[in-house]
Amino acid sequence: MADIAFLLLIFFMVTTVFSATKGLDFRLPKEDDNPPEKVEAVYIRVYPGGRISVDGRRMEISQILPYLKPKLENWPDKPVILHTDGNATYQDMITVYDELKRGSQIGIVVKNIAIPTNREIQEYIEFFGYNPFEVAAGG
Repeated sequence: MADIAFLLLIFFMVTTVFSATKGLDFRLPKEDDNPPEKVEAVYIRVYPGGRISVDGRRMEISQILPYLKPKLENWPDKPVILHTDGNATYQDMITVYDELKRGSQIGIVVKNIAIPTNREIQEYIEFFGYNPFEVAAGG
């Protein structure tokens, strides 16, 4: 009887599917044989206390979408880099992310949002020798 119980236990452990919690939904880039022409990205930096700069200019959250509208009309897949300072709160980053996603409700669709990790930034610094995020930041 113990053998049957043990076999059933192993069977249920192997066949059980565990649900994973869903995080933020990001589009990963697809590998392409024909790389697109070089396009400058829109750089959004989130600082502690909720301060925001877009392409080195300080802005309020309500100014981001009007600023992006003419840029995205010419290039709808233009990358938007959302870089959060290490001392900023997660909520500050999510507020900006939600604002970018809210744009689709008013006709400003931001399709390509990139959020670099500290590891990606460090790899970039090691490869190119400088931090593009510090250069672009205006504070």
